[in-house]
Amino acid sequence: MGHGHPEQPARLAAIEDQLIASGVEHHLQRYEAPLATDEQLARVHPIEYVRAIREAAPESGTVHLDPDTAMNPHSLNAALRAAGAAVLAVDLIFQKKISSAFCAVRPPGHHACRARPMGFCIFNNVAVAARHAVHAHGTERVAIIDFDVHHGNGTEDIFENDAHVLMASTFQHPFYPYSGTEEPAHNMVNIPLPAGAGSKHFREAVARHWLPALEKFRPELVLCSAGFDAHLEDEMAMLELKDADYGWVTEQVKAVADRHAQGRIVSMLEGGYALSALGRSVVQHVRVLAGLSA
Repeated sequence: MGHGHPEQPARLAAIEDQLIASGVEHHLQRYEAPLATDEQLARVHPIEYVRAIREAAPESGTVHLDPDTAMNPHSLNAALRAAGAAVLAVDLIFQKKISSAFCAVRPPGHHACRARPMGFCIFNNVAVAARHAVHAHGTERVAIIDFDVHHGNGTEDIFENDAHVLMASTFQHPFYPYSGTEEPAHNMVNIPLPAGAGSKHFREAVARHWLPALEKFRPELVLCSAGFDAHLEDEMAMLELKDADYGWVTEQVKAVADRHAQGRIVSMLEGGYALSALGRSVVQHVRVLAGLSA
């Protein structure tokens, strides 16, 4: 994204460092993310948009797709692999080779609308995963859980009134991208949180709103837009979650997946820009996904 941009390569390095330091890394299987195909992307984005992104990719220097979202010569392949990781994870789960997956990918995806990049996002990775599950594996009900500090406006744009998808999210409001509260579609469980909200508000929102909706929906696959920028240490926003909250919410989601989806969970990295907090929070999240005790 350019020098000094918070969506930086050091984010993935911080996650790697904490996974190793915590010992969790020894319990993980690793897979190389493939490049998503145009067919896979076109289930979510118009093919004209996919081609426009390919054509916009520079051979040198940086181009801006919007004020927040840039591409350098490596960005196209990174974005294709981020979406490709989503596809591979879904395939591995339905092939029963794994039961859950965490995709440590950049760029993030949940602000990417059907035909518009924004908010650091080029392709909507979690949406690609959902549509792949429906089209390639015949999944009838996919739940998308989004606990990023920003509303996943792109995901909502793609799936509003889609009978195959239930989206449950928490986000700071009012805050970028200033959406998610104006008459959301019936399949959207959007819970805005005020600046300064912490563990108590977040956990109440999950228990009171998300969990009953998920139980009623009975998902066959659970996807997570796993943003860690609602953390107290993340200065780009003003929610006050702690490391343990990410383990707790993953436990709640995993229990739903165990009851209804044979434990199938695919988690896609979204935001999280305080590097130490990001790494520690991902460890809490992945530890639960991997079935490891604290």
